[in-house]
Amino acid sequence: MSGYAGVVVSDPLLHSQFTQVELRSLKSKYTSVKNHNAKVTIEDLPPILAKLKAFNQSFKEEDIKEILSESASDMNQEIEFEDFLKVHLSFQVRASAQLGGSKDSSAFLKASTTTLLHTVSQSEKGCYVHHINSYLGDDPFLMQFLPLDPNSDDLFNIAKDGVLLCKLINVAVPGTIDERAINTKRVLNPWERNENHTLCLNSAKAIGCTVVNIGPHDLVEGRPHLVLGLISQIIKIQLLADLNLRKTPQLVELADDADDIEELMGLSPEKVLLKWMNFHLQRAGYEKIVANFSSDIRDAKAYTFLLNVLAPEHCDPATLDAKDPIERANLVLDHAERMGCKRYLNCNDIIEGSSNLNLAFVAQIFKMRNGLSLDGKKVSFAEMMTDDVQTSREGRCFRFWMNSLGIATYVNNVFEDVRNGWVLLEALEKVSPGSVNWKHATKPPIKMPFRKVENCNQVIKIGKQLKFSLVNVAGNDIVQGNKKLILALLWQLMRYNMLQLLKNLRSFSHGKEISDSDIINWANYKVKCSGRRSRISSFKDKGLSNGLFFLELLSAVEPRVVNWNLVTKGEKDDEKRLNAIYIISVARKLGCSVFLLPEDIMEVNQKMILTLLASIMYWCLQQEDLESSPSLSESATVTDISSAAPSVQSEDESSICGEISSFNIDDAESDSTVSSVIDNIEDDQ
Repeated sequence: MSGYAGVVVSDPLLHSQFTQVELRSLKSKYTSVKNHNAKVTIEDLPPILAKLKAFNQSFKEEDIKEILSESASDMNQEIEFEDFLKVHLSFQVRASAQLGGSKDSSAFLKASTTTLLHTVSQSEKGCYVHHINSYLGDDPFLMQFLPLDPNSDDLFNIAKDGVLLCKLINVAVPGTIDERAINTKRVLNPWERNENHTLCLNSAKAIGCTVVNIGPHDLVEGRPHLVLGLISQIIKIQLLADLNLRKTPQLVELADDADDIEELMGLSPEKVLLKWMNFHLQRAGYEKIVANFSSDIRDAKAYTFLLNVLAPEHCDPATLDAKDPIERANLVLDHAERMGCKRYLNCNDIIEGSSNLNLAFVAQIFKMRNGLSLDGKKVSFAEMMTDDVQTSREGRCFRFWMNSLGIATYVNNVFEDVRNGWVLLEALEKVSPGSVNWKHATKPPIKMPFRKVENCNQVIKIGKQLKFSLVNVAGNDIVQGNKKLILALLWQLMRYNMLQLLKNLRSFSHGKEISDSDIINWANYKVKCSGRRSRISSFKDKGLSNGLFFLELLSAVEPRVVNWNLVTKGEKDDEKRLNAIYIISVARKLGCSVFLLPEDIMEVNQKMILTLLASIMYWCLQQEDLESSPSLSESATVTDISSAAPSVQSEDESSICGEISSFNIDDAESDSTVSSVIDNIEDDQ
């Protein structure tokens, strides 16, 4: 596998403002102009900058041209790539000032994985270090490096190999990563380190983290704000994992009737935690409503009431009588410690309103003592409302896939969050740019029901234009939450997205539409070319359940990625499971973005099988495009492979090698996530 080198910027300060994903996107735009005009001048910049979503709401092309002409004596002056980046940053500052600064997302998982040169919070770093020391201290491999010192940069240094981050994901959601796929040598070479980070980022997406616009190279560099942003999300997922009716049916006590239970099922874990906190505060006689984990709890009074009602045996009367907020906060922490809660924050974090650390603290209190009772009637009713296993698995897959697109709205519950139509329109715009008429769309919060129907009607209209099967389906079906129809729509949207990605690889498709049979023929072709005899007839071929065909395919596209010593014969269910877990981790390690579960392979879920094969196919063909060394005549096209079916007779193709690529990112997505820079960046320049 060839080496991976990021876009190099000589100025360290300038380099620190961008992730590698952003640099590659901007470099591509710069190079396209240079290739066309032989050089890039200041006069070439306005059309480039005007198309960036980071600026297009703040500046028109004429505005950009006017600003540049005021500061440049000669518009025909040639501009180098680093100068282009400085201009980009300068306009970002202006855009940020016009918009009044960025606003925090309400979704708890929209963590700050941006390019801004953040000041790292020492309290947060210390909290995460203690969490890692606590949960990973006994790990056979990591125990040689742990415990980490919270006052040093140990965390960022050890994170550079990717092992710690992979294992932290497994602590948050056990079984996500097959640890046999992690490279755990004492000293890793660049390829092995890159593989670990690719596995980490693809697995993070698969558990619900928002990692758009961050690549393996950024983690290899150990950028503190990116590492902490990712760790923060992983730990939040772990701490909030039980805040749903499936894991904690006692939460049904927070609901008064069936409508409230349904609403409760649609809330994000963060909002469920707030609802739980206010439920107990009301019981304790606290008069205020806590709406956030920052300003509403700075005086520590809410904590005092909460802990007194949950653990009265540890109550200290002095806490309620304390006049000084700092003294009260210290007494609260002492009370929590007597309950057995881990210290995720100190008194200053409470007083200063650190939302991340306060959320972690409340989640820890919930874990230790939720104070809820088991009302048999309510619990049984709640269990009746939960999804069947298959529906739940598919809903999970589509939820994480939608979040991986980089849409603005974070999807917490796929069946509830799509009912207003807005998030579906956002996904459609990502999958088919320009398809949505935003003038006829209503952004949440939506008070009038007919506006939701209008949004969903546009979703159906666009779906029909994209040739989805939507016979007798109306927008109102989505508004009413028809799960069967919602799953059918999302599946067709996800499938369309994958086939379009494959179609855009012109060296393979030559612009022709890709069909399901093309994917099957390609997979058979690759396995045959590797010298193996396995073949599949369809995505529901029962022979796929043992996983061997997928491993042969992965080995065919990259021979070094599969360790055959770890592969079982797949004859028994436990052997099939081991193979399935290994397949998913190896695919993610290679660079495939997949969201299926081991059960989907074992049960041969044809929808999820298609997503897996298509992802492997896309990665492999993308490497051919990136390498660009073989001529088109040497590479098999869709026509060549199709004509070879079913015997798949075709000449051997060149071996595939190339950089490990962890994301399928389009320019528009990258542009939309280029974040603000420090206010005085122009002075630094």
